[in-house]
This record gives sequence, C-alpha cells and structure tokens, in this order.
Amino acid sequence: MDPTHRGPEQYGRDNESFGEGPGRRRPARDQLTPDPGQPTPPQARVVRLISGDYLLTVNPVDGSEVELCPPGEQPGPPARRTAAGRAARERATAPPVPPGPPAPQLPLLERAQERERLVRLLAQGRSVRLTGPAGSGRTALLDAVAADCADLAPDGVVRLSGYKRTAADLLHGLFEAVHDSPQHRPDRAGLLDKVRSIGAVVLLDDLEFGGAALEELLDATPECAFLFATVPDVAAPTTDSHLEEVFLAGLGRGAAVDLLERAVERPLTDEEANWAGDLWFESEGLPLRFVQAGALLRQRDLLRTDPEAYGVFGGGDGRPADVPFGHDQDVDGVHIPLPSLGEGAAPAALLASRLSGSARDTLRFAVALGGEVPHQAHLPALIGDTHADAALGELAGCGLLSPAGPRYRLAAGVVTQLEAAGYGEDATDRARTAAQHYAWWAGHPSVTPERVTAEGDAVVAAMAQLVPGDGAGQTSVAVLLARSASPAFAAGLHWGAWERALRIGQEAARVAGEVAEEAYFHHELGVLALLAGNPDRARAELETSISMRGALADKSGAVAGRRALALVADRSGGPLPVVLTPPGEELPVPRAEGPPTQSTRATPSVTQTLSGPYEGAPTVISRQSTAKAAGGARGGRFAVLAGARRNLVATAAGVLLTGVLGTVVALGLTSGDDDVQGNQDVTTEQSQSQDDGEDEVPADSPADGSTPGVPASSGSAATPGPSGGEITPSGTGTPSTDPSGPSDSPSSDTPSSSKPPSHKPTKSPRPTKSPTPTKSPSPTGSPDTDSPTPTDTATEPEPSSPDTSDSASGPSSSSSSATASADSSPTVT
Repeated sequence: MDPTHRGPEQYGRDNESFGEGPGRRRPARDQLTPDPGQPTPPQARVVRLISGDYLLTVNPVDGSEVELCPPGEQPGPPARRTAAGRAARERATAPPVPPGPPAPQLPLLERAQERERLVRLLAQGRSVRLTGPAGSGRTALLDAVAADCADLAPDGVVRLSGYKRTAADLLHGLFEAVHDSPQHRPDRAGLLDKVRSIGAVVLLDDLEFGGAALEELLDATPECAFLFATVPDVAAPTTDSHLEEVFLAGLGRGAAVDLLERAVERPLTDEEANWAGDLWFESEGLPLRFVQAGALLRQRDLLRTDPEAYGVFGGGDGRPADVPFGHDQDVDGVHIPLPSLGEGAAPAALLASRLSGSARDTLRFAVALGGEVPHQAHLPALIGDTHADAALGELAGCGLLSPAGPRYRLAAGVVTQLEAAGYGEDATDRARTAAQHYAWWAGHPSVTPERVTAEGDAVVAAMAQLVPGDGAGQTSVAVLLARSASPAFAAGLHWGAWERALRIGQEAARVAGEVAEEAYFHHELGVLALLAGNPDRARAELETSISMRGALADKSGAVAGRRALALVADRSGGPLPVVLTPPGEELPVPRAEGPPTQSTRATPSVTQTLSGPYEGAPTVISRQSTAKAAGGARGGRFAVLAGARRNLVATAAGVLLTGVLGTVVALGLTSGDDDVQGNQDVTTEQSQSQDDGEDEVPADSPADGSTPGVPASSGSAATPGPSGGEITPSGTGTPSTDPSGPSDSPSSDTPSSSKPPSHKPTKSPRPTKSPTPTKSPSPTGSPDTDSPTPTDTATEPEPSSPDTSDSASGPSSSSSSATASADSSPTVT
C-alpha cells in the first residue's frame, strides 16, 4: 500500500470522503483576498460629491474632474437632524477623553453674573461678543451656558470652533451641524438659503475675525443667536453692529486661592497661601495659571511622600535630565521648596521636566507643529513607544492642553515657554517625521476622509513648517503630504484645509522643482475656484496647469484640465478658450510635389485654425492669398467660391483640350508631308501658375524683331489661350477656325499636364504700346467686334506672312468664365 497515495480500500470508503472527489471538494480560494506574502497594491480613493450644480469626482491620480450634475443625480432637500442626532454628532466631534486617571473637576467660580447675563441675552435672540484674555476661562463659561440654553431654540445648541476658520467655513459648519446631507456641499446661493432658516443658539469659541466678515456672518443667519468668544486682539465689530459686549476679567484673590485648593484637593498651608497670593498678583487672576499651579503642587506632594517619584515621571535614576540636583529638593531629601514666582507664572518648562519621556516627546512634536498636538492614536508611531498614548492624559492633567474643536492644542503661552526651554531645537526634524507619518496615514485606503479632516490642522501645520525649507528633502516631503492629504480634505468637505494644503503644496513643488506635482496643484486650485464661483481665478489656474502638463507630455492630465477649462468658459458666458495644440499632436498639412496647380488643395492645421493668420505669417492655402494679392477685390468667403468655380472650369477645359489635340492631329494627317513635319514641331507650353505669373500679359503677336517661320522656342508668333497656354505651329500659318465652334479652337483654358523636355517655354515681354486697338474678350464669350476677323479654314500654308490675327477671338463661354474668375484678361495685340 502506497503511504502517499492511499487507496479507498485502505479505509473501506471511496476517495470522496477525503476531499479528492466531488463529495467533499476543497472550496476555491478567493481571488479578491490578497496574498499575505505579497504587498497590497495601493488603491486610489475616488469620491463623487455634489456641490451646487456640479458633480465633483475627486481623483487623486490625474486631478479632480468637475462636470455639470446629470439629471436625476441632484440630491433632494437635506433632512434636519433631530435632537438625538445633534447630540450624537456633538459627542462624535468632541475632543477625545485623555487616557489615565481623570483630572479634578474644577467649578466655575465668580462667573455667575456673566453666566446669567449671557443666557438672558441669548434667550432674547440677541448675539453677544464675549471678550477675555487667553486663559481667562472662556471655554469653561461656554460649556456652562450651553447647558442652560439647551431648550431655547428649535435647532438646539450648536458648538463651533473658529480657530483658523473663515466666515464661509463657519456657515458650512453650521449647515452640517443642523442638516444631514452626506456627500453634498451646497453652493453659495444654496448655503445662504439653508442657513437663513436655521434657528439655533450658536456658541463659537476662538473667533479670529471681525469687522465686515463678522457682519456678513450675522446677516446670513438672522434666526440664530450667537455667542462669540474671542481675545481682545481680534478686530472689533463694525460701528453699526448690534452685538452686545461682555468683558471677562480674571478672578479675585479669594476665588483664585479657592480654585487652587480644589485643584490640589486639600487645604493650602500658610506658605502656599502666601505663594498663591503673589501668584494672583503676578498673573492678574487668570484661572489657567492657577490650574497649572495646582499641578505643580500635586507634583511637589508626590515628591514629598516618595523622593523616588521621579522614577515614575522621569528617568530611571529618579530625576529628569534637565533638572539639576538640589534645584527643588533639600539635602535631607524630604523638604521640597515651593516653585519660584517666575516658575509659577510660566510653569510649562517645570511641569514638563517632571513628566514622562513620552510626554516630553509629545511636547516637542507639538512645538514643532506650532502648538498642534497629534491625536493620541498617532503618538505611538511618532514617538516609538507603544504606551505613548498615555502622554495625552499627563499633559491634560497639568493644564498644558486646551480643547480646539475635535482635538487638543497647547494652551495659551505654553509654546513660547517651551521654546525658551529648548524644546524647539529639533523642530524641523520632528516636523519632517510627522509629515512623513501623516503622508502615509492620509493616503492609506483604510483611513476615511472624516478622520483625515479631524486631524486637518495638524496635517496642514506639518507641511507648513517645511515650506520654505533649506534642508534636504524638506519641501519634497511637504509635496508628498499635500498630495496625499488634499484629496481626503476635498472628500471630507473640509475645503478650507483643502485650499491651504493645495497652496502650500504648490509652493513646495515650485521650490523643489517638481513640475508635475505643481501642475497637479494648479489644476486642483482651478477646480476649487470654479466650485467657489470664481471663474477668472479658475481660468488662470487651469491654463497654467495645462501648459505645464503639455510641456511634460501628460496627456491624461491635460485632457482633464481642458475639460474643466471648457466648463469654466461655458459657465462664465465667455468665448471658448483658445488652446494651442500640444507638441506632437498637430495635423499634417498635405503638400504637392510639383508647382501648385488648380487641383492642389491644402488643409490648414489645427493650430493655424485656432490661432488665425497674422501679419507676416506664411499662409497654407496659397490660391486664396494669391487672388487677394493680385486682384484685391475678392476676399473671405468669396475667394472660396471663386476657387470652387475654378475647379469646374478646369474640368471643362480638360475635356476641351482633348478635342483640340485631336483636331490638330487630324489636320496634320490630311495636309501632307509638310504638314506632318510641321505638326511634329507643335508644342504645348506649361501654363504659368498664378503664384508665378499673375502679372504677366501673354503675347498675341510676334515679338519685335522676330522672323516668320522660326519655331516658338526661337521667338516665333505664339497663340495664347485664355489661361496663358500657347499652341505654336512651327513654320506654318495659324489655322483659322469658326469663332462659334469651341470644339475647333486650338486654344486651351487650362495648363497642359505635360511639359516639353527639349526646351524651355518662352515668355513674351510686356508690350509698352499696343500697335492695334484691341479689347479683351467679353465675359459672355462673344467675339470682340474691334478685333480682326479670322479667315476660313486654310488650304495652303503661307510661310511668308504669319497670321497676326487673334486665333482665340471667339473663345467659348467656359473659357471666358475661367478668364474672368482668374482676374487676369490677356491683351490681344
């Protein structure tokens, strides 16, 4: 029995029981599941959004595409959120709870009067501007007012953050807080129409603008009552504004000491109370300073009970590296002196020295990002410690953080204090590390645009710290981050951060010399300007992008730019844009091998058709330009019609030429040997092109000094046709024909198709004076009455006297039409 291929007789059953038959077949492997051993290819996140009348397709590869929204895809009216929906959204957009033990809950002291006044004004539907210095407790007061105004308005209470936000951003934020409309961002008109009907109490913290922008925000929302919290440095409202002003000052000495006791969670000693009084005078009673002072006292208490407590917060030797021995500890190791007054007024450096290494690294990253603290989920990757997320709880417990929308940032004055302590020495390297991490994270397919939007300020701050950069690779990292994050900002409807990221990325690409990426950012800025209702800005950005991509031979990107540019021209009501054909895409111009004839036609290229002729430029269609130069009477569309008539005349003249040649041959056969010998010398001269001899006058008589009987090449008399062709019988007279018989005429309307190889045709010089008064053939084809009358058919040649009569005095109607259309009438001498 083969141990490898066991048969069914070994176990008394068939192979179907072992998965080899159809009974128990192994399921096929899912082809969509990636192989764990192979890297997963990156995926492009394409999102379709509705913005007003436009359908925006966010394409991270070639650039976003915008088009008019097709019928049937326009979203319906947005639904208003219920009270439960608003509460759920507020919890989702609140800053995350820091890990670790909870910080002491501090009461709102000496704010009852301001709190009651604010609630009363908001209940009356009036808007209020709350002004106070940084650290005066404005955010805590807004929290208390929000709880009191929960049932005042039909749309409840809306909390917004004005940090780095414009009036348009705040209007869109208000719309999203009240309405549930995913993947839809209304245009300006639709936005104003929707927010006009919103009735809510809006608490806006960290307002950064005033004046006309603030008045615009108030006019757009007449049914809302606003409470703006700002600092005195922000511009004041306009003089005709109806805002109520409430100023928030610091706490009194008793309230400050009470707040410090609640922060320490024990009564203060006399030494600590006196120290708190000095601190109150130094800090003007700002509550933030006493919260941080309470953190200093808690650290001191921990050191008094456990001198090795620095092993928990700092290094393994029980002491932070940046605090010398004996600074805050006596020789006995038990008594810990109070901080100095300067350390109490600016306690950030001392508080940071007693924190863990992960917390200090977090502060260094925050300083490098301009005060923006990364989310706690990013700290392990940035710092390299799996437990680094606990650092956020340490910073929040020390009063070094302040909430700003859905995230945290360093509290007022902390960045300056830490930079003075040396926390910003390696700011550039840490900003580059954060930018590289955010570039990988923002471009990952598993990260939703909403998560990138929540971290938008930190992402924008990371790229802003690298531009302009003098270090190697700094601007390239900023370009990479902007390239990864800007599509997520667009898809997450955070278009304020989208615009900032695009402008920073465009400047970084220009500095780094990355032309392809710079063209991408110009394209995105053009699309954003089109959606914002600024067609002039959109046209400038898109034309710049198209020209740069044309130089790079990026056809797919150039096509996307042309489509957007055509939409800009269509929506702005102006003419279609004139876009030159990129190199390598011109249409070929067919050219004839020989001299141009009437049958030669040229097709202008696309570039010439779009750009149009200019002075001094060579024209492609030579017959139209020659007709203008010769006659000057016809132009434009009439020149095209004249060229069409020439084609008809040329066709008829070809048939006429065949008949003429046949007649000449027949006459030669019947006139004997002399006639045959004479007919052998009959030649047809190549007609001159209108480009070469338009001003030449064909001769009808022998030139002065010519000898009769000499061939045409030696200066004999020539019989011209209406188009300049000559048929010269050598040594014989010109056979006369009936003027009314066009088939017997020896003249031709069109140039001959062949050229005599033996000799060059002779041109007759322009006569200075006509010896015989003549007239040009009439356009109707009738013979001229003043011209000599031709004789009947000759029976014998007369070599002594050449025929000086006009052999073409009776041209056909087609010959006369061709002569009139060419604007060159021969003079018969």
